[in-house]
Amino acid sequence: MRRRAVLACACVALAGLGPPRAARAAPGAVDIALVLAADVSRSIDPDEARLQREGYRSAVSDPEIVRAIRGGMLGAAALAYVEWSGVEYQRVVLPWARIASQADADAWAEALAKAPSNAVGQTSLWGAIDFSRRVLADCPWEATRRVVDVSGDGENNSGPPAGDARDRAVAEGITVNGLAIMNDRPAFGRSSGPLDRYYEENVIGGPGAFVVAVADFEAFGLAVKRKLVREIAGSPAGAARPS
Repeated sequence: MRRRAVLACACVALAGLGPPRAARAAPGAVDIALVLAADVSRSIDPDEARLQREGYRSAVSDPEIVRAIRGGMLGAAALAYVEWSGVEYQRVVLPWARIASQADADAWAEALAKAPSNAVGQTSLWGAIDFSRRVLADCPWEATRRVVDVSGDGENNSGPPAGDARDRAVAEGITVNGLAIMNDRPAFGRSSGPLDRYYEENVIGGPGAFVVAVADFEAFGLAVKRKLVREIAGSPAGAARPS
């Protein structure tokens, strides 16, 4: 614990991102550590991948999201951005960043715009959740809540069952939320029904867990924004799976 606290303080000193509200919280503390895990499997074409990234960029830098972050008890959030496809492919696109101001959020969005992208492979929700769980373990800041936010347009068709990774994350005190993209593109592999229902049963879990269904990638940005507001506020509303 002492080592993590020292590391957190060192990262803040190097990045210069400490909030202007030191009286409210010790440097480095955050209300939420959130992994944004985006599907880049082969069912997502380049235009859809671009819309997905733009959705995350516009949502994180939206002043409403920044106000929600600053309105927390500690006034800061930690974000990491992950892209995933098959069981063999998960990567950290943007490492942990501490968001405590509009400038922090804008810098994060700009960094995501410049990061290279790749779309390959099948759909391993198991891999996405398990990898994100390990990314959370490396967060350099102490967090009141730890959340994995998984977005995707298909069911798990690569690796072990998604529920196995979900259950392991929940056992470690992590909440897993989902954003199910209900586009009309045929999914690779079998479909067991509506994707949002599949997410409810196999992906989400933990305190206050919920899934948001979005019609297509064109509506993705607004859905991400609504979802982030709920996650940052810790709202228990929505479809939840008992932990």
